[in-house]
Amino acid sequence: MPKHSFDPILGRIDRFVLDSKLLENRLGDPTSREILVHIPPKGVDMIDKGEKLPAIIYLAPFTSSGPARAGWKAFSESILQRHERLVESGEMSPCLLVLPDTFTSLGGNQFVDSPVMGNWSSWLSNDLKECIMQRYSCNDKFGLVGKSSGGYGALYNALTNPGQWNAIVSHSGDVGFETMFMPTFAETITHISRYGSPADYVDYVMNTPKMSSNDFHTLMICAMAASYDPGECNDSNPLGIQLPVDMKYCELDQERWTNWLDFDTLRLIESNSNNLNSLELLFIDCGNLDQYGIQYGSRKLAARLSELGVEHTWQEFDGTHSGIDHRLDISLPLLSKSLKS
Repeated sequence: MPKHSFDPILGRIDRFVLDSKLLENRLGDPTSREILVHIPPKGVDMIDKGEKLPAIIYLAPFTSSGPARAGWKAFSESILQRHERLVESGEMSPCLLVLPDTFTSLGGNQFVDSPVMGNWSSWLSNDLKECIMQRYSCNDKFGLVGKSSGGYGALYNALTNPGQWNAIVSHSGDVGFETMFMPTFAETITHISRYGSPADYVDYVMNTPKMSSNDFHTLMICAMAASYDPGECNDSNPLGIQLPVDMKYCELDQERWTNWLDFDTLRLIESNSNNLNSLELLFIDCGNLDQYGIQYGSRKLAARLSELGVEHTWQEFDGTHSGIDHRLDISLPLLSKSLKS
């Protein structure tokens, strides 16, 4: 079985709340969010000596959040333990490891601007960065790292917010929407049809005391719709959640589906690849057995980046979409190296 880490956290852990109007949303989720910042012992010493550290912002996968990644886990280690271990061994330099609470009532976050979910992309590049600069001895270098939805968010924000980010890591980040999502729409609307419309289903989930296993995937698709193609609000659809397929025949609505595809990083690189040229690091990886088929879109993405002349590192490893935190042992040292002054 995997080795469990019993190492205590010896560095500094700050917890504070950041309120932002950018996060106003139709869901009624709070605009005040808890932020955790971890500084390993060597980093604390460096700051005490007047030195500045880079910041690494961790974007959580769907159904998770930054504070959850900092927590204890059986037969594993938290990201805080990993940070301290890698620094103590000399494999990486100390950083400001920023773990924001980015969870939403739809189960997660794609880190884009949406009237349903909140303007999370703008929040990252404006309010969160400014807050870290004001509170900490930061060298003005920022990296984004995430897995799955978080990995997607890291690359999306680099593509759409040029000059805001210095280094990007996407672990199994969503890419290749046609392969990822289209095969799941029939199963999604079959489950939703038990409750009526997508709006009725979301209302049910938000008020039920217990979710079923089928609810998690279906709610995720609704969250994608809220992120990539939010509709207008009305009495029958107060959140404006609309799917890109009809409920009777599961046929694509091409206009709505195009709105989704406009957010696919595989498509975004065609017009936005120049925004990646200023990055000190672009690292992308994915398991060859990914349950969501993300390896196929990732391979296309890496090949197209090479054709476009965008410097990047692509690694395909033996594994699935699950249990891949060990990949942080590769990416965190690369991030810290690229973000040094």
